[in-house]
Amino acid sequence: MTKKLILLKLTFRILVICILLPICGTLLLPSCSGDKSSQIEEGVIEFDTRPVDEKHPLAGFAPSTATLRFKENRFVIEMSTMGMFNTSIIGDSKAKTLAQTIKFMNIKQACIEHEKDLEADNLNYKINIEETEETSTIAGLKCYKLKVTKLDEPNAPFEAWYTKDLGMENCNALTPYATIKGVLMDYRIKKMGMEMHFRAKTYQHIEVADHNFEIPASMKIVSKEEMTKFFKDLQ
Repeated sequence: MTKKLILLKLTFRILVICILLPICGTLLLPSCSGDKSSQIEEGVIEFDTRPVDEKHPLAGFAPSTATLRFKENRFVIEMSTMGMFNTSIIGDSKAKTLAQTIKFMNIKQACIEHEKDLEADNLNYKINIEETEETSTIAGLKCYKLKVTKLDEPNAPFEAWYTKDLGMENCNALTPYATIKGVLMDYRIKKMGMEMHFRAKTYQHIEVADHNFEIPASMKIVSKEEMTKFFKDLQ
């Protein structure tokens, strides 16, 4: 097997790991409380990302950044691995769906997952969350500290942070962080055996065009089973 082929396969695998990580930072549902005029429901958040275990075999292929664009009840988060493999997650809170898109060479396809699929994924990362009154500023926003413990690894707790400043309450409804009423700005999530850490570095309250939340017409829509088989065939 050539070095180039090995590299391409590793690139695919790391995107499988990361493909649903952004769910925990997305803006799935707008808040129904408070002054509507004071709520921020549109903007862009840039995240730094890294593998929790720097010695993981695929750590060197993990994307280092992610871009989240949100507008009311929709969001899209985009990542790229080594500039070769581009992927996005497009969420719609009304439909309670997430669409995964992939662009790599001549491959352009998308898979739409529904609420039951996402709830099943959460069972792979069961956590206990304790809220605190401790605060800090992340990307210019006031954030609240969480104490998080993984049920399958209780001796390795970690911190997570979320903000209430964006006017969202139920944004984590379909994630392991469902009890948190705000937008996660610093958190961890695990997929396909690799745990990743996301931390917001910048936030801009700017207009986001509607076309960002649409699946491109050039994408072939495939089933979850087809998408899963696609990745397994590359391993």
